[in-house]
Amino acid sequence: MGRLKLPTGIEEVSGQVSYKPNKKTDQHWKHKDVMLAKHRRAATTNPNCQSLFWVSGEEWYKRNTPPSSREMQARSRFAAVRQAVWDRAHDLNQISGDQAAFLAQKDTAGGIRTMYAYLWKVCGDAYDANH
Repeated sequence: MGRLKLPTGIEEVSGQVSYKPNKKTDQHWKHKDVMLAKHRRAATTNPNCQSLFWVSGEEWYKRNTPPSSREMQARSRFAAVRQAVWDRAHDLNQISGDQAAFLAQKDTAGGIRTMYAYLWKVCGDAYDANH
């Protein structure tokens, strides 16, 4: 672990400092090491409260725990609602009705402002009602 000296005007840095690899374009993204900065917030007389350290990419990107049942339910709900939104947005029989319903609620208090968000709300409510 090394000490971090910051340029004038920056008081503290905390979190990932290094380049975050793109999973789609960088085939070695899991092997990239990660540089982290940490700022100690505990009261102390030591002026060196910034730390800089490296974590191997194998440790950083690896999940330590299996997904919980609640997380798996959320994943399956998301996948089902996403597919329902896509199907509904491309169904020519429902488009005009959805557009009319969207415009009717858009300017009300608490109305949803985009058509895509409206479809997510409608399909999500339908999924929740059925499950």
